Amino acid sequence: MKKIFVDLHTHTRASDGTDSPAGLVRRAAGSGLAAVAVTDHDTLAGLNEAEAAGRSLGVEVIRGCEISTRFGRGEVHVLGLWLPRDPARLEAVQAGLAAVRERRVARNRRIADRLAALGLPVTYEAVRELAAGGVVGRPHFAALLCRQGVTATPREAFERYLGSGGAAYVPRELPEPAAAVALLAAAGATVSLAHPRLIRCAPEELDALVASLVPHGLNAIEAYHSEHSAADERACVGLAQRHGLLLTGGSDYHGEAKPGVELGRGKGGLRVTSAVLERLKTDRRARGLEC
Repeated sequence: MKKIFVDLHTHTRASDGTDSPAGLVRRAAGSGLAAVAVTDHDTLAGLNEAEAAGRSLGVEVIRGCEISTRFGRGEVHVLGLWLPRDPARLEAVQAGLAAVRERRVARNRRIADRLAALGLPVTYEAVRELAAGGVVGRPHFAALLCRQGVTATPREAFERYLGSGGAAYVPRELPEPAAAVALLAAAGATVSLAHPRLIRCAPEELDALVASLVPHGLNAIEAYHSEHSAADERACVGLAQRHGLLLTGGSDYHGEAKPGVELGRGKGGLRVTSAVLERLKTDRRARGLEC
């Protein structure tokens, strides 16, 4: 039977997911997906492992990443798909991601210090161990607080300590959206604005943001996402049409770190067809890019 569904937004334990890169691809094969994009936060560390698994299991693996950027008092996330394998072409991207990770490490150390100052049994080293070599993030702090019995759930950990207004909250230092878009575009990636309906801004502000990013290399809008309603999808399709952009879609799967979000299906109703992927590939071929 022909595989007709894909997932173009996923995370592994190379960042804040819980599946290994190979495990994610095995799950994709078991779910009958034709292709999966591995788009870990601010790192390319899991891509080679995922690609090797894809070759053995017959699943197309798209090399990607997701870069967090600042926008107003919130964040904008930018997806890069089809990142090159050539280290020389990736040099600038790797340097940019390294800078983001360095700022993340500094922030994580400050969070750990604040939790310790509150008398809680938390160290940065313990959180790193829990992350098992992946990119450390606030979900790992939440998991540690739950494991130690400080909080009952990750949600409580965020409400009391880690979220904005929490006792140990530290704001992130992030690049501008245009810089992330330009960085990925220069490497030959297809660049998509992730889950735009989750961005905290008015519709006219979102429209202006997209207009500002197109000259820097924005190619697509992620219309199909686990947190998007049917109305959100329609709004994203309209947004893409107004700016001459393509569409992408994915579950934003994180494994056990996001309960209720399934690979390829999101919260149950998400289905991204291979036609979405083929339109992206057609665009890349027209621009002389590999896919």
